[in-house]
Amino acid sequence: MGAMGCRDLSRFSTSGGGSYQGAIATGAFVRSGFPGDTKVCLTLDTDHLQDSPGVISTSDGRFRAEPLRPIPELFHDPLSTLNFGEGRVKNFVYVARPNGDGNDKSDATVVVSLLQSSDIEVRMFRSAPMDGDGGTEAASRLFGVFALTKGDQSCSF
Repeated sequence: MGAMGCRDLSRFSTSGGGSYQGAIATGAFVRSGFPGDTKVCLTLDTDHLQDSPGVISTSDGRFRAEPLRPIPELFHDPLSTLNFGEGRVKNFVYVARPNGDGNDKSDATVVVSLLQSSDIEVRMFRSAPMDGDGGTEAASRLFGVFALTKGDQSCSF
């Protein structure tokens, strides 16, 4: 499954070692629930994008080698052709669950964008503000955009 359609995605794989790592976007308008210095580490196996694509970790400890969980039906739905912005080779939508410490146990949606530059962009989000919630839901909301580059090192967090 390394090649989906006519695209060979094997250059994005870390199955031979290494990982993708990078920091969260700095603007507060594209960040909620993550500290401003949060980093992400991602491993990706492009031979298993539809069953066990990899794991994701965050430096704030919310995600610790948490599996990216595919949504099988999504690969047969028009949403699988999600395309936004220029420079993206392919976008995938997965789900990941925080490590379960404390009350933070709700799944987050993870959009993994494989870029023409061979880098990866990750968007993690969960929940939306409710009118008049007075901030009670704010602790469960997440939104972060991360720019990742591939390196030889394994995840250090």
